[in-house]
Amino acid sequence: MNDLGRLEDLPPDYVAELRALNLVPLWPSLRGVLPPGKPRPQTRATHWPYATLKPLLLQAGELTPIEKAERRVLVLANPGHGLDKMQASAAMYLGMQLLLPGEWAPSHRHTPNAVRMVVEGEGAWTTVDGEQCPMSRGDLILTPTGLWHEHGHDGDQPVIWLDVLDLPLVYYMEASYHINGERQSVSASRSDRAYAHSGIVPMPVFERSRKAYPMLRYPWVQARAALESLALDQPDLETVQIGYVNPETGEAAENILGFYALMLRPGQTLRLPARSPAMVFHLIDGHAGIGCEDQTFTLVEADTACVPGYTPITLVNHRADAPAFLFIADETPLHRKLGVYEVRG
Repeated sequence: MNDLGRLEDLPPDYVAELRALNLVPLWPSLRGVLPPGKPRPQTRATHWPYATLKPLLLQAGELTPIEKAERRVLVLANPGHGLDKMQASAAMYLGMQLLLPGEWAPSHRHTPNAVRMVVEGEGAWTTVDGEQCPMSRGDLILTPTGLWHEHGHDGDQPVIWLDVLDLPLVYYMEASYHINGERQSVSASRSDRAYAHSGIVPMPVFERSRKAYPMLRYPWVQARAALESLALDQPDLETVQIGYVNPETGEAAENILGFYALMLRPGQTLRLPARSPAMVFHLIDGHAGIGCEDQTFTLVEADTACVPGYTPITLVNHRADAPAFLFIADETPLHRKLGVYEVRG
């Protein structure tokens, strides 16, 4: 296709007249918004080592009391989008959050969907819509759009977790806001107990739940056991992966972002094809490497990395004597809803 005209090729008085009428010529910018062949993501492959992040997060705990911070978080910002935009990819926000013993992060609700992947520590909890969810390493806890949630800590050591939100998308749509609330009354019921067994759901009146998000806590002990059982049952299976889903519908656990856990067998190299959504990798256990285009990252426990869409990825378990376990977040549900999801290669 021929090169398009440039804005500089137009007479300045013509451009000025257009701008005065809030008009813009498309052709000089057409290839920027519709590039040939494939998108040109602003998201860059980025690695956030936990060993460098954790001391700064603990220092934040010393510098800023929870009463002033409300949510004490260091944002994992992608340099391709600009650090001030506080986003890891086009649709994903990442933040590492700290809660110290005895602290309470007050109740609020907001339009973006969020999940918490617990990184370390015991004794903390998140109450979501009246259900108190204990927080243990590797647990995934949902705080879907519009639901009240708060965090508290009854233990004696710091607790840290990774926040994943669809905040960039909701903010871009001019639909992002929050409302503060009062401390919640806690129900005795726990959805992770009610939905603890695969293929079995509660039907107290011969009907399934009408809740949009019937299960809020996905314990890591169950997820890891499922991965290990899958690997044992299918020894030739290359990709040992499970998805976090709504137990009533089988659809993604939340409606914009997708969440998964993946096990790399000892010494395994796994090649993933280029897909349209960006991906976030968080190492729960083990020692792994990520290769994408001309970059490689070495992940140790609790490290996090982001890879742009339309990029083939190679995952390597650096240990020959033990598996590696990764939590993955991506934009697949959003891409499927928009009809732009694709796999290349």
